Amino acid sequence: MTRARLWAAEALQIHWPDPRRLLDKMRPAVPALLFGVRLWLAVCLALYVAFWLELDNAYWAGTSAAIMCQPSLGASLRKGWYRVIGTIIGAVAIVVLTAFTVQDRFGFLFGLAVWGAVCGLVATLLRNFAAYAAALAGYTAVIIAADELGATGGANGGDVFMLAVSRASEISIGIVCAGIVLAATDFGGARRKLAAHFAAVASEITARISSTFLQSKPELADTRLVRRDLLRRVIGLDPVIDEAIGEASDLRYHSPILHTAVGGLFSALAAWRVVAVHLELMPSERERREAERICGLLPEALRSASIEGGTERWVDDPERVHRICDVAIRALTNFPDRTPSLRLLADRMAEALLGIQRAVNGLLLIKDPARAVPFSRTPSFVVPDILPALVNAARVLVTIAVMEVLWIVTAWPNGAQALTFAAVTVILFSPQAERAYTVALGFLIGTVVGVVAAAIIAYAILPMLDSYFAFSLAIGLVLVPAGVLMTQPWQTAVFTALAFNFIPLLAPSNPMVYNLEQFYNTAVGLTAGVAAGVMALRLIPPLSPAFRTRRLLALTLRDLRRLAARPFLRSTTQWEIHGLGRLSQLPEQADPLQRSQLLAALTVGTEIIRLSHVAERFSVTADLDVALAAVARGDCAGATEHFAAFDRALAALPATVPGERIRARARGRILAVSEALRQHGVYFGENPLREGSAP
Repeated sequence: MTRARLWAAEALQIHWPDPRRLLDKMRPAVPALLFGVRLWLAVCLALYVAFWLELDNAYWAGTSAAIMCQPSLGASLRKGWYRVIGTIIGAVAIVVLTAFTVQDRFGFLFGLAVWGAVCGLVATLLRNFAAYAAALAGYTAVIIAADELGATGGANGGDVFMLAVSRASEISIGIVCAGIVLAATDFGGARRKLAAHFAAVASEITARISSTFLQSKPELADTRLVRRDLLRRVIGLDPVIDEAIGEASDLRYHSPILHTAVGGLFSALAAWRVVAVHLELMPSERERREAERICGLLPEALRSASIEGGTERWVDDPERVHRICDVAIRALTNFPDRTPSLRLLADRMAEALLGIQRAVNGLLLIKDPARAVPFSRTPSFVVPDILPALVNAARVLVTIAVMEVLWIVTAWPNGAQALTFAAVTVILFSPQAERAYTVALGFLIGTVVGVVAAAIIAYAILPMLDSYFAFSLAIGLVLVPAGVLMTQPWQTAVFTALAFNFIPLLAPSNPMVYNLEQFYNTAVGLTAGVAAGVMALRLIPPLSPAFRTRRLLALTLRDLRRLAARPFLRSTTQWEIHGLGRLSQLPEQADPLQRSQLLAALTVGTEIIRLSHVAERFSVTADLDVALAAVARGDCAGATEHFAAFDRALAALPATVPGERIRARARGRILAVSEALRQHGVYFGENPLREGSAP
């Protein structure tokens, strides 16, 4: 009997789940569940306020609340701020358009299509939430215009100003309600996330470039793939910065420091490329052994920076890292000028650490804004390539125009809704380039799922309920799971569409109206509009990644040749900002060689500007002018020969002439330019017009 009891106890112990293990498994799902609840509460609050104020279309308030909600608090608040800006701009634009096209339906419709195209153009040129504001300005105007034109595209005699105020009010109520719910229930973590990202990337770049001096030539060739991955991670910092700025108001005021920190990481990667290429081209082991002396100047704390992500000390004590970088920069700057080769390595390593120091200054700002070194940068709006934006603008123009004609010709009562959601789809997703069609297709699938969910809630559940609390619980059956699934990487667009379009499909009113025919027309109009946007993205596809990469390379080469002809017309800061803008726009599909070519062009342009000032100072411009003329022609061999002559002219100046250290650094710069021209001679010798226009 005792043995039987022991067996029963063992069986119960084996099959009874451990509560701690169960909690550990459930813990990762808690943030997603909380976001789903926040989304639901924000929509319920927005609808309640809109009902209480007796607004015409309360569902726009609920829809705006759903759209504003993001898994990150900073992203939600930042998006809400830009959503207000976009809504106001769109409302003002439609009022102005109406004033200029009174009693002219054709002019009004054409102007509406042009305004949508302009917003699509600007949304492609801008980035992150600023791009979203431009897109919102476009389709907010379409939303108001659809009400103004009536059921079949004819004037309904409504007051466009009051319509604009009404729609803007409904949208703003949703934004404010979502902001209140999110701020009250989510304490955010974007600041910590940004600090961790900065520290991880900066420490890895420091460790990698320090170990470059000890690597063999085959290992040096492998660093190109590592630099490509790090470049992608640096570019990925931009949206994280936007999230942190939205969450922390003190960071917003000092945002130039954060963008300068990102620029510092780009500069470090560019300097690393020069060092790796030079070490790879070194002909003798003796020179390699001398180069290892550069590594000896680096403090152990930098050489042992963790590559595997141990970045706690960078986050906890960035001031210490800043001081260590300062000591290393001084040692590298004072390194004896034995040969141009060693001078090149020392100066590039110092430039890399200066870039790391700027990134560490960003960490100082994140941890304590009072300790960061103040920095102000002149704002610069960079357009890497206007052609993709023009293609997107043309697509928006054609889509809106076709939907307007279809609406008027067919006299479709729900054509206004189809026009609205076609504009939303094509303006919102076009900036995503080659991903636009796939994401929009997922959005269409989510819309269809939303139709089914709205039908079930509207006709199977709501008729049995008689209170707003019960109504809230009913819509929570859809919104909470949709919010949970939005946070997952699998089919995010599908569940985003479900969360965003569920409320306009349900179209709640006070009192609730159950009209099956009206629901059917609304569902068909909304779904048809999204489908039209998807079809437009398919029929007028974006430029291919290969084509965009070739154009960016060709445009950079064209600008480099113009710079070689007139090097004094640009400063190094202007050149670097423009080059980094193009580098950040390179598609993911660009291969490492193309990224290296763009970095090489950026390096050559910067050195040309600096060398032109050195040549003018020491009155040795003749040889440099000939070399730059060869660069402008695409004659890499001739340019290399003339740069060598310029190097000899600098070396021939007597030591009694002041500025010996400047001349030594200039000789190192000449070596960097010559090596870039030799390594990428095919690229620098291409015809940029022909390559840029190739399909």
